[in-house]
Amino acid sequence: MHVSRIVTVFRNRLRDGVTAEYSPLAAEMSALAHAMPGFVDSSYFTSADGERVTIVTFADRESHDAWRTHPAHQAAQRRGIEEFYETYSIQVAEETYANEFTRA
Repeated sequence: MHVSRIVTVFRNRLRDGVTAEYSPLAAEMSALAHAMPGFVDSSYFTSADGERVTIVTFADRESHDAWRTHPAHQAAQRRGIEEFYETYSIQVAEETYANEFTRA
């Protein structure tokens, strides 16, 4: 039986002047996600217009949900809404196809 990985795409824009305060919290949440059972990988990008995108993959729904409901992560989410984000959106999807290529 194949268990589909869960991919979360988190897009956000920070409020003006909060990057210095936000960065340590983001680093802490990244370290926590990496330590969670079922964590597969993550990537982070910032576009030229300031939009920030984080893509996080977990091995299965249970692992993803453990991350989503982790008390420290929930506290960071509340703090993000109250202090840091101008806008944000989250999309969570079940992987239906994957393919990889690495040049030797």
